Amino acid sequence: MNDYDYEYSQSYVDDVSFANDVYEDKSIALNKAIYQSFGFMFAALLITAFAAFTTRPENAIRILAGGKYIVLLLAELAVVFISNIAIKKNNVVLAGIMYTIYSYLTGYICSVLFVLYSATSIGYTFIACAATFGVMAVIGLTTKRELNTLGSYCIMGLVGIIIASAVNIIFIHSWGFDFIVTIVAILVFVGLTAYDVRKTKEYVMYANENELVGVSMFCGFQLYLDFINLFLRLLRILGGSKGSRK
Repeated sequence: MNDYDYEYSQSYVDDVSFANDVYEDKSIALNKAIYQSFGFMFAALLITAFAAFTTRPENAIRILAGGKYIVLLLAELAVVFISNIAIKKNNVVLAGIMYTIYSYLTGYICSVLFVLYSATSIGYTFIACAATFGVMAVIGLTTKRELNTLGSYCIMGLVGIIIASAVNIIFIHSWGFDFIVTIVAILVFVGLTAYDVRKTKEYVMYANENELVGVSMFCGFQLYLDFINLFLRLLRILGGSKGSRK
């Protein structure tokens, strides 16, 4: 082997070694960001649980029954709007504050559940929700298939659920129709869980290093919304009301 061949082979080895190091660093960053996403989701759930346990249900009922729920709804929409702007500008502090406010407001409203359902049924439903969410999260993390088609159908289904629920509340007032919508909603949020976990991997993979925290926070909040909505729909099916148990 002459000097040229030796230098060429050594350069090739160095390039391969560098590429492997870069790939390994990217994989470590990817895994860390995914863990952060789930960490943010769990943090938001803890805030929601804290608010639900520490809020007097009658206070939430007074707001929901007194027409002030519109103000509460507008406040949540404003929080989401501001947080999305903060994420786009990579302002993780402001986004974190907004997500914390949203999580607390959600828990404030969820305090009503302790009046409507027994603590046992809420606990069992939470376990069922966590198990379902965990299975779909594993599928989203491990599957090699693209889930864009599933995501598109789920998003369209979500829009349909919102419209159908509004129509039922305003015009139909049917328990049977509400039951069907709830079943469809469960299927939609089960699919969205796998889709959003899969999208988390993609978002993190293509994010710049200085954007990873913001992206992880955004993805974690999406997963939080999937979990909360899945839990609420499952509770409508599995939860036993206090009046139905002695």
